[in-house]
Amino acid sequence: MNKEPKQAKLQHALISFVLLIGIMAVSIIVYGVDVHVPMLCGVIIAALVALYLGFSWKAIEEAMIKGIGNAMQSIIILMIVGVLVGTWVVSGVVPAMIYYGLKLLSPSIFLVAALLICSITSLATGTAWGTMGTMGLALIGIAIGLGIPAPMAAGAIISGSYFGDKMSPLSDTTNLAPAMAGTDVMTHIKAMLLPTAVAYGISIVFFLVLGLSYAKSGNVAGMEEVDAMNNALSSLFNINPALLIPPLVIIVAVALKVPAIPGITLGIIAGAILGPIFQHDMCSIGALLDCGMNGFTCETGNAAIDKLLSTGGITNMLYSVSLTMIAMMFGGIMEATGQLEVVVNKIIALAKKPASLVVTTELTCMLSNATMPEQYISIVIPGRMYQQTYKEKGLHAKTLSNALESSGTVTSALIPWNTCGVYILATLGVGAFEYLPYAIFNYTMPIVVAVMAFMGLVIFDKDGYRMTKKAQAQKAADIESGKLVVE
Repeated sequence: MNKEPKQAKLQHALISFVLLIGIMAVSIIVYGVDVHVPMLCGVIIAALVALYLGFSWKAIEEAMIKGIGNAMQSIIILMIVGVLVGTWVVSGVVPAMIYYGLKLLSPSIFLVAALLICSITSLATGTAWGTMGTMGLALIGIAIGLGIPAPMAAGAIISGSYFGDKMSPLSDTTNLAPAMAGTDVMTHIKAMLLPTAVAYGISIVFFLVLGLSYAKSGNVAGMEEVDAMNNALSSLFNINPALLIPPLVIIVAVALKVPAIPGITLGIIAGAILGPIFQHDMCSIGALLDCGMNGFTCETGNAAIDKLLSTGGITNMLYSVSLTMIAMMFGGIMEATGQLEVVVNKIIALAKKPASLVVTTELTCMLSNATMPEQYISIVIPGRMYQQTYKEKGLHAKTLSNALESSGTVTSALIPWNTCGVYILATLGVGAFEYLPYAIFNYTMPIVVAVMAFMGLVIFDKDGYRMTKKAQAQKAADIESGKLVVE
């Protein structure tokens, strides 16, 4: 007869976590290798711990497959974005976006402009991924043309994209967080306004100062270099304003709540239609199919443009797809065998006061992003785990939903092996460790919420009042006047 597996204890979970972190740190820092095989070593260790606990190999295998299944939508999107990028480059869509951007933007205002452009686009569409795959892709090219380092530009793009994703009622995560916490989306958004405004204000000041100081440093490209890049683009591609239609198609499709996969596909179709019309010599049906699979190879004679536009294709996305699958295998084992749960339970025990509970929730979301590296999971699992605890402490559900969104959504981009970090590398060509210092909105957001939690500004009682002395005094006055009836 099969024995029941033993319950995981903290030491079992720590073996998996500590060895994974140690192997990855040594492999990346000392040897400078890709993260795939070190992560796979972590999968092997987690599986060995699961076997020691008494889980059958079949159960472990099913856990890995389930983990991969949780990220299947992200994997499909990665491959479709590969087709999109390859198609858009050979069709002249990306070159046109870069060409016109270089005409309009200057180095001194570029970073703050990129932040605002991506914020507006993401607010309108509700998707950080869609924003980075359209506007972000072009803005990275413009940054290179202006002589601005790609990590700086990526930080502005990511900050703006995640601001919009976090605050848009059209966003999946903005709807998912209140659903897990037990409140409605508009109540959730209102609860996020104050801390998000502070973090966003810090981001605007940061990129404004950074852009101005970098422009004064003299490291930016001169007009001669910008003109040289535009000349290189116009020598190979027929640049026309009509080529800006495909990104608009995606933005409108997402704004109309068309799901991500068909929405991106519409952008591919639009690019494939316009490509042969404007790029007569090189954009045949065969070229579109080949670039969709293998990417585009650019040969303008301008090194920066050639490096930037030699990209796209499903083949170039396989690095990201394989990393996502391996990371989700680890997450699947850790969840199914209870190794994650035992760590989280120890963390919960430390949360004695409401502010500590908010910080604990944020830390749990970050841990989920690192160990079960899928953004949605980092909201769903902590949301399910903490919902009852918040109720027992007499807190409104929007306190939980704000903590989930302000950590689970934004910190996903800071983990190199998270599906979001993988997507950003594949789309913008910049790794998490490179853009980390500049993704200021993403790492200040949970800090701002933590600080405000101890001030009572993001802690709401069961009636929805902030747990500051002033708010509680107002609540007492409302009860006395009959405006608020307490059950």
